[in-house]
Amino acid sequence: MRLKFFVYLSLAIIALVSCKAQKQASDSSSSSDSVAATAVVDFDGNNAYNLVKAQCDFGPRVPGTPAHSKCAQWMEQQLRDYCDSVIVQEAQVTTFDNTKLNIKNLVGIVNPESTNRILLLAHWDCRPWADHDPDPAKQRQPVMGANDAASGVAVLLELARLMKEKRPNAGVDILLVDAEDWGTNDVEESWALGTQYWAKNPHVAGYSPQFGILLDMVGAKGAKFTKEIMSIEYASSVVNEVWRVAQDSGYGSYFDNTPGGAITDDHIVVNRMGIKCIDIIDMRPDSDTGFFDGWHTTGDTLDKIDATILKVVGQTVANVIYSY
Repeated sequence: MRLKFFVYLSLAIIALVSCKAQKQASDSSSSSDSVAATAVVDFDGNNAYNLVKAQCDFGPRVPGTPAHSKCAQWMEQQLRDYCDSVIVQEAQVTTFDNTKLNIKNLVGIVNPESTNRILLLAHWDCRPWADHDPDPAKQRQPVMGANDAASGVAVLLELARLMKEKRPNAGVDILLVDAEDWGTNDVEESWALGTQYWAKNPHVAGYSPQFGILLDMVGAKGAKFTKEIMSIEYASSVVNEVWRVAQDSGYGSYFDNTPGGAITDDHIVVNRMGIKCIDIIDMRPDSDTGFFDGWHTTGDTLDKIDATILKVVGQTVANVIYSY
C-alpha cells in the first residue's frame, strides 16, 4: 500500500508471458459479471459500499482522534453482531517519529471450535498526512481513507454477515489491525505497527491457520489485481489458488495472472510468523504513485469507490472460504 520497495520485475513478467496469454484466452470466454454456479453465498457489493460510507462518516480514522475511537466502537459492535466471539487488543506503540499511539486491534472469530482455520485481515486506520496530495497546502491534512483502508474492512464485515447467515465449514478469524499507515519509506518496520503487536501477542497462543488473506485498497474504480511479488515468494500456492477461484468465478479480467509490485504491508509480518499470507492489493504501474488516483491524498474519498469492485473481491474471498 505504500511505496517502500515498489518494484516491477521485468524478468518475472517475461517468464510468465505464457501464463498471461492463457489468462487472456480464458477471459474472452467468461463474463466479468458472472459468479460461479457453485457459489454458496452471494456477496453484496452495495452492502459493502455502505460499510465504506459508514466508516468515512466518522471522518479520517487517525489514531488518537475522536473519529478513530468512534469507528473502533462501531466495528467492534459489527463483529459482535456477526461473529461467535470478539477479542479486543489494546496497546501502546511508538512510531518512527516517537509518537506514542494508543491502538486497538479487533478479532472476530467464526466457528471457534474448528481447528481448520483461515485468517482474513485488513488495516482500519488512516494515514495522518496526505503527503502525496498534489496541493502542497493539503499535504499535512489527514487522509479520509475510503479505499485505503475502509474498503478492505467493509469487505470483511460483509463477509462476517454472510458467515452468520450461512456457516462455512472452516473456522475464520477476521483481524482488523490498527496503526498500519503511520510509516515512513526510510524505515520498513515503521509500517504495520498493529500487526507487529498482534504477531508478538496473537489472540490464540500458537495460532496457526492454514493461510491468510490480506485485503488492502480493494474498492477503487478501475482496480485490477496482479500477483503481488512478496505474496508469491512467501505463499505462491495460496496466490495461485485464490487467482484460480477468481477466474472460475468469472473475474479473470480483474485478477490478472501476471506479477505486480513488491509491497511492504501487513502480510509481510504475518508471513514472518510462519503463516502463509497473501496480499490482494490494487497496484497501478502506469500511475505517478503506482497506486490508484487518490492514494495518500485528501482525494481518497467515497467517490473513488466502486461497489462492483467490492463485489468482485468479496465474492472471490467468499468462494475461497466456502471451498474449505
